[in-house]
Amino acid sequence: MSKVNKFLIVANLAALFVYFGYTVFQKERLLEEGTLLLLKLAPVDPRSLMQGDYMALRYAFPFPDGTLPVRDDTLPRRGFCIVEPGHDGVAAIKRFQAAKEPLSPGEYLIAYTRPDYRIRIGAESFFFQEGTGSFYEKAEYGGLKVDSNGNSLLIGLFDDQKNRIVPVLPAQKSQ
Repeated sequence: MSKVNKFLIVANLAALFVYFGYTVFQKERLLEEGTLLLLKLAPVDPRSLMQGDYMALRYAFPFPDGTLPVRDDTLPRRGFCIVEPGHDGVAAIKRFQAAKEPLSPGEYLIAYTRPDYRIRIGAESFFFQEGTGSFYEKAEYGGLKVDSNGNSLLIGLFDDQKNRIVPVLPAQKSQ
């Protein structure tokens, strides 16, 4: 193998590590500085034999008048869902738009894609430890941290009292 090929391999690996490191840094910053929004969940099947225990999330967050968004083929494939937390702390959709602006005080951006007829915000799966599925059956809300660019990160599931669900595992037996 020539010196040029070795250099290219090392340079590509270094670029890959830098990219992954930067991505982790961005997510950690979002966890620290992001705003927590609760989004209402619609029920789905929480099991997958191939992937283990997880909950496929589907959001049922309504417009402020209580209606749900219907299938709309006029929405751009990519854009921003503008949400506003209600008096109960649960986010409601205000509108969809292609750009980050305009944004009124108290409104937040969540970037979305629409690869098919459903709007996806990038947090559609929640994986959990095997044997803890019963704790998450009572999940009513998905908690997302969002930043000013519309990036979102699912941080956990919340119950009907808006408390984060943390499974309590029984103490392991001593052998």
